Amino acid sequence: MKKWNWREGQRPHRRRHERNRGNRQRPTQDDQWSGYNEAGPSENQPTASSSSSKASSAAPELPGFYFDQEKNRYFRVLPGHNNCNPLTREQLQEKEREKQRNKMLAEDEKPRKKAPRKGLNTSLLLQKRHLGLLPENSYCRLVHEVKVSEMRRHKLEIQSADSSSNPNTDNFRLIVGDSACERVFTVNDVSHGGCKYGIMNFSSSSRGSLSVEMCDNLYFTNRKVNSICWASVNYPDSHVLLCLVGAADTPGCVSLLPASLFSNSNPDQPGMLCSFKISSAWSCAWCLNPQFDKTFSTGLSRRVIVKDAETGRTQTYGTGSDVLAQQFALRVPVLFNGCRSGEIFSIDLRQRGRRDQSCKASRFHQESAITSVRVLQDENYLLAADMLGQIKLWDVRVTKPVQEYKGHHNEHAYLPIHVNEPEGLLLAVGQDCYTRLWSLKDGHLLRTIPSPHPAANDMIPSVVFSSKLGGCRGLPGLLMAVKHDLYYFPYNTDYQEGGEQQAGVREKD
Repeated sequence: MKKWNWREGQRPHRRRHERNRGNRQRPTQDDQWSGYNEAGPSENQPTASSSSSKASSAAPELPGFYFDQEKNRYFRVLPGHNNCNPLTREQLQEKEREKQRNKMLAEDEKPRKKAPRKGLNTSLLLQKRHLGLLPENSYCRLVHEVKVSEMRRHKLEIQSADSSSNPNTDNFRLIVGDSACERVFTVNDVSHGGCKYGIMNFSSSSRGSLSVEMCDNLYFTNRKVNSICWASVNYPDSHVLLCLVGAADTPGCVSLLPASLFSNSNPDQPGMLCSFKISSAWSCAWCLNPQFDKTFSTGLSRRVIVKDAETGRTQTYGTGSDVLAQQFALRVPVLFNGCRSGEIFSIDLRQRGRRDQSCKASRFHQESAITSVRVLQDENYLLAADMLGQIKLWDVRVTKPVQEYKGHHNEHAYLPIHVNEPEGLLLAVGQDCYTRLWSLKDGHLLRTIPSPHPAANDMIPSVVFSSKLGGCRGLPGLLMAVKHDLYYFPYNTDYQEGGEQQAGVREKD
């Protein structure tokens, strides 16, 4: 049986009008359609050629059918997932998303990329700077924007101190860099259930090449890791604080682990190792203020626990909702909390007597559950992201948003945001698996980076951005972990894998 498409269905209708063409002085809309066939527009109707593409893309919508432009025909679509029906709307949407992702990947491979702002390029910025038309701060910020638009993807090979193990077999779930970005704490899913966690060490050469080595001590657990932060107990970033959710007969806890514990080659003593009986913690944060430099907090269901890691002294604050995100300010001992209800509030640790709602020093709201909060260097400002994909910059003094960063995609996932103030950048990975970078100053979307792998809820990339990735000799760049692969997006456009060896060959020549 011949398959029907929407163009063929109109042909008998066209022929009927063609018979009476001589009786009309003015062509109607049906006459314009009559000049088209499968080969293209006819010679006697050049004025309608510009509308041919519009006509093919504007196929009438029929309930229960999907029009495929490539095959030029309709397909029957049933709602939901049905094994008897190979075509569903979800599959069609996934196909379209995958097509768009491949297109963006191809554009990213091009040597010349689209400028983040109209007319913005390095030579023009340098010229304006020499003429005194551009202040130094604006010049540095705009140069970083140009560099971000020129970053290209490079795959990193992860070396292991244990030659018998392969670190690339398990999918990454989360990576968190320390303050110097020489070490990155990783959480990986394992095939038999549960997860493993450890530390990757990064080093950068003077020529800009980056090397990665996985630690030789990996820890396995059947519990889910909800939240991670670096802790400064003995020295900066000496420990890692983990929130582990209970599983089966194993209760949840908050563990404080020394970073030296993950390497057998480290001659230092492991240091303080603690496990606190705090179950079902959603979030955690470590305080760096000198007055409370051994204090950490955990966000739980309808309460916040603040604890001294050395003395064990505990303070509990009641809240009206689950606390999903936390961060301490640095200059003053104030803890900012983001709740499932969309409320954001702060707790001043110096006011120990208040434990109920009166403990909240400042309060403001967003429209959905808060997934991440970040305090800026100017601690009067705070960034907050929620499950509607909204990212707002708040002025804490007047409790009003002063900037919004549009384009982020989130519906129900627990996704962090990342801030790099020296470069003036804000980063976030959406539930659609795209990594987006904004200008922190004006909220302009600078770049959207597609995932190297097809999008899936269990394969959302985890990223780290640093001004000196790999230590003091490192260059600014983005680190992306997705599936079981690790990618590096450096500022250096001449970067190549194994760049150190290639540079050495050039010197010999």
